[in-house]
Amino acid sequence: MADEKEPRWLDKGEQAAWLALAGMMIKLPGALDAQLQRDSGLSLFEYFVLSNLSMSEGRTTRMSELAYLVNGSQSRLSNVVKRLEERGLVRREPSPENGRHINAILTDEGFEAVRQAAPGHVAAVRHYIFDALAPGQVAQLHQIGDRIVERADPLSMFPRIDRSGRVIG
Repeated sequence: MADEKEPRWLDKGEQAAWLALAGMMIKLPGALDAQLQRDSGLSLFEYFVLSNLSMSEGRTTRMSELAYLVNGSQSRLSNVVKRLEERGLVRREPSPENGRHINAILTDEGFEAVRQAAPGHVAAVRHYIFDALAPGQVAQLHQIGDRIVERADPLSMFPRIDRSGRVIG
């Protein structure tokens, strides 16, 4: 960010784009959360936790890394994982490599829960995002999203995926 005395105000086009993006950041998570709550009894944050674990090697991730991947504080993640543990969806164990670290492990019941929730979640994502876009806009959204995430978190561990579906960077 520039160190200037006078702020660089947004022009009309930038302001309109910012307000559209802000509206999306505010409204979209609520719409996706409502679908998951209604159809699967999971919050969007819980779904992200389960989904990330389902895609990790051995369905296991260190709690500190998982907190980063789902963009939650360690205390928030700990509270959510505790609730997921009580439901039998996740368990926590000390890391075999370093007992000071705690791993979150997706149980078979948790894998089944995320597997059952995924089709409805994907349908909601398709409805709210991709069905609203023209084909060329999907590639633009991909590029825009990557650039914004890179600026917001230059050291991001968030997976970047190319158009063929391969993880890059």
